[in-house]
Amino acid sequence: MMRFALPLVVILPCAAMADDHLPEIVVAATGTVSAAPDMATVTVGVSHEAPTAAEAMAALAATSAAVLEEVKSLGIEERDVQTSSLNLNPVWDQGNTRTPSVRGYTASGMLSVRVRDLDSLGALLDDVTNEGANRLNGLIFGISDRDPLEDQARRDAVLRAKAKAETLAAAAGVRLGPVQRITEGTQSATPTPMMRGAMMEAASMPIASGELEVRVSVTVTFAIAE
Repeated sequence: MMRFALPLVVILPCAAMADDHLPEIVVAATGTVSAAPDMATVTVGVSHEAPTAAEAMAALAATSAAVLEEVKSLGIEERDVQTSSLNLNPVWDQGNTRTPSVRGYTASGMLSVRVRDLDSLGALLDDVTNEGANRLNGLIFGISDRDPLEDQARRDAVLRAKAKAETLAAAAGVRLGPVQRITEGTQSATPTPMMRGAMMEAASMPIASGELEVRVSVTVTFAIAE
């Protein structure tokens, strides 16, 4: 007697076959807030060349002390002044020989100064230059209290993300559901080409501070309503 094996068919409920996660819309957005800086960090330096290392270092020490005293006389607090580098390097004389020789030494040092009164920034640069500072290694504007600006940028980023998600949902013919997840990404403060009024005219060194953009990025996941 012949026997045939019949295929076993199991019908599962649709819900069991569906993905456990509800359909979602995931969007990313960036909130941006512009504000005028209220502080700056300037790095100035002194460099001296002399026949011997001792002479170079002595000249550097004397000029650096004069520059530091001038900075303090302008009302800059000690916490806002920091020596950022100190270097001593030989100066090579290549000449016409195959073997170069040391003709002297260069001693250099850099001083980072945080200026909380931007109106005095130009005067500070003039004064330290008059005292012997002969190097400028950067000027960075900043905002002393970024927290309120970052909070405002966060709100802007979430609102932008919601508007983007609503547009996508409408285009797809579905309704937007509640927020499932919010992930904050990078935060940054970048300069913009906008100028804050005129250049600072109180000092002979003109300084344009412009504005800073505080940016916060978020990724928001919305459910799709049934």
